[in-house]
Amino acid sequence: MSLEIILDYVGVLLAGLLGCAALLRANGSADRWAFAVGMLLLAAERLCAGLAVQRADLPPEVFKWQVWRLHLVALLPAPWLAFSLTYARGNAREFLRKWRFGLLAAALLPPVVALALRQDLIISSHALGDSQTLLLRLGLAGTAMQLALLAAAILILANLEHTFRSAMGTVRWRVKFMLMGVAVIFLVRLFTTSQHLLFRSLDPRWDVLNAGALLVGMTLMVRSLLRTGRFHLDIHPSHSVLHGSMTVVLVGVYLLLVGVLARIVSTLGGDASFTLKSLIVLLLLVLLGILLQSDRLRMYLGRFVSRHFQRPEHDYRTVWRKFTEGTASRVEPAEYNRAVVKLVAEIFQSLSVSLWVVDERQEFLRLGASTSLDEHLVREIQPTATESAVILEQMRTHPAPADFEKEPGAWAGVLRRCHPDEFHKGGTRVCVPVMSGREVLALLVLGDRVGGTAFTLQDLDLMKSIGDQVASGLLNVRLSQRLLQAREHEAFQTMATFFVHDLKNAASTLNLMLQNLPDHFDDPEFRQDALRGVGKSVAHINHLISRLTQLRSELKITPVASDLNDLVRGILGSFAAEKEFVVEPRLEDLPALPLDRDQFGKVITNLVLNTREAGATRLTLSTRRAGAWAVLETADNGGGIPPEFLSRSLFRPFQSTKKNGLGIGMFQSKMIIEAHGGRISVESTVGQGTSFRIFLPLTPLT
Repeated sequence: MSLEIILDYVGVLLAGLLGCAALLRANGSADRWAFAVGMLLLAAERLCAGLAVQRADLPPEVFKWQVWRLHLVALLPAPWLAFSLTYARGNAREFLRKWRFGLLAAALLPPVVALALRQDLIISSHALGDSQTLLLRLGLAGTAMQLALLAAAILILANLEHTFRSAMGTVRWRVKFMLMGVAVIFLVRLFTTSQHLLFRSLDPRWDVLNAGALLVGMTLMVRSLLRTGRFHLDIHPSHSVLHGSMTVVLVGVYLLLVGVLARIVSTLGGDASFTLKSLIVLLLLVLLGILLQSDRLRMYLGRFVSRHFQRPEHDYRTVWRKFTEGTASRVEPAEYNRAVVKLVAEIFQSLSVSLWVVDERQEFLRLGASTSLDEHLVREIQPTATESAVILEQMRTHPAPADFEKEPGAWAGVLRRCHPDEFHKGGTRVCVPVMSGREVLALLVLGDRVGGTAFTLQDLDLMKSIGDQVASGLLNVRLSQRLLQAREHEAFQTMATFFVHDLKNAASTLNLMLQNLPDHFDDPEFRQDALRGVGKSVAHINHLISRLTQLRSELKITPVASDLNDLVRGILGSFAAEKEFVVEPRLEDLPALPLDRDQFGKVITNLVLNTREAGATRLTLSTRRAGAWAVLETADNGGGIPPEFLSRSLFRPFQSTKKNGLGIGMFQSKMIIEAHGGRISVESTVGQGTSFRIFLPLTPLT
């Protein structure tokens, strides 16, 4: 039994096992389904190739199995292109929606062409020299199949590159081997397909490369699954896949070089062991690629150069240029935070970097961005107000970077909980205060350093400098946001002025109609229509005017000692007659709160109305005490709020997901809550529901 047959059948077995395992654990995940279908198709394709080699002494059998193999090749582009668009991507549905026509074309065109022109897949065959190996001449349909596979391989490699570039920290560490495994398979496919197109023939001797690449790729995939213990990860790359991609450039150079190389070998009479040598070169290139992508190797090389050539550990000019270029154009807080943690992770070769941002009242720490923490874990480890105060006080009194790995203080314990180490041998964990004068703006936390090495004095000095630069950047972002809000308020006030003016004109017209009504009072039909229209219009206009004129840049309230539960019961009473919308109150005893009952009643009413208008059938409204705060919480079973709208637009004026919504209800509610010294938070999952939490201080009236 030849080497090629052994490689083919081992590949069939392993690919089939991987495909079946992924199929059993798909659970509706698009990337797992695509991976499972793709692996099973590769297994079937290698089976046909193995049978063709095994029956090499029977040309009709070889011809038959190679034709079936081309039919399977026609099915390969669609699932693997879908996998490259969805694997490890949190916004996979957006990519599938954007690429839906391309995926549809990849799924339908090659199989249809292969079936319709089956007789034109392979048009002739002849033996190579004195051997039994058959060289199969490709027809027009067979050439089209190879072109489709070549184009798909380029797109797949470009998508994999895009995913790899978008990953950082521990996420890149998790996905690296899976991406490399798939890339190896399709890099070799790109090479062998280019040879088939170059000579317009199927040379079975190239199949040993495809079989070897499949085994190497599956080895890397299994290594990835063993390393991470899970398949699904969330990366949010941009939609510009081909822009700036090295894949497209390298493919052009690659096709040129392999074409020249193959022509040279053919001109010189061929090389019987050329495919085996190519397989060895492939293995060496894969090994080189793994080494070049190793964070630990890059760190050791940097330290070797630093130690033996007597230069600083960091090239400060390069670091400063890279950091400035990476953050200068970021004006959105979330974008700036993500850019900071990504750059810090690369500079210090730390897989776990988090930026905890302090709110403007200097009361709470919230996660701005992280290379290792996801939102579900953050909900569990989020520091409380008391814990945040302890950490902030420590940072004010000790503003230098600090190793909190073995510190006994309470602040260090909170930081260790908020920044768990991923590898347990990742070296020390360091906290860097980001300060402007005595004000703490944020905390940079680094850990899980590649190789488990400790941070040096040079590292700590550079961290301090970067912390100062981040402080400047955060202040600029904060000022930019305030300027943007000021412009929004200005535009809003201008719009409201014109809106109110137009509405008053409409109201004057309607009042004139009412004055003329006595002249036509004897006409019952006119009288009925006019009264109905005038009453409805005036009520609607006055309602809009009332809401718009309340939206001032600063809201003045008149708080008095109030029973929050009593206020809630009074408002919910108006919804008691609803049959398709049930409100369930869960009210705990609370002390009297300083509330403006009229203004805060609008907040509760707005939350209930929004829930009902969002299609929810049940709302739970609860009150409780949490330390020095009274908490009012709502939870519904509605459709939820889209993440993009939730993070950017929920509390901005004139932003609404409702078709006829004005987009001022939540904006007004937030202003009223903040005027009471409170705050509001929201959590929402699309398709499951939304919960709001309002925190009000229990401060006694003075």
